[in-house]
Amino acid sequence: MDKLTHLDATGAARMVDVSAKADSVREAVAEGVIAMAPSVIAAIRAGDIKKGDVLGTARIAGIMAAKQTSNLIPLCHPLPIASVSVDFDYVETGVRVETRVRTNGKTGVEMEALTAASVALLTIYDMAKALDKAMVIGPVRLLAKSGGKSGDWTAG
Repeated sequence: MDKLTHLDATGAARMVDVSAKADSVREAVAEGVIAMAPSVIAAIRAGDIKKGDVLGTARIAGIMAAKQTSNLIPLCHPLPIASVSVDFDYVETGVRVETRVRTNGKTGVEMEALTAASVALLTIYDMAKALDKAMVIGPVRLLAKSGGKSGDWTAG
């Protein structure tokens, strides 16, 4: 259990003490996909969803989610988020989201990037579910992170 920093010597959950860590610029990039019927892709592209601008609303939801991550994930530290971007691409099966979160702090923003991607995809589902309740979200994954003691990492 030496590598599981969110557990104490007895195996109980704990919030990691980051007070001795130096601040550094940290960034994380995550992605996710929502698969849907071709007719729903076309409706989103055409702006024909009754609830409004699907991707615009999902972008705002993703940004808001990144800023609220420590309220959602129990052992995450509240972080001073410097920037969040949420971008979308149409793919053959649906919509792909890519999120990028940046901070200058003592701990990384991987969870913030993953939360932003997940909530953006959930928002797309919510806005288009009247047309396709069988949409599938996933996979959602970390693409890259930089900064901090562990350095840079990129998904293979």
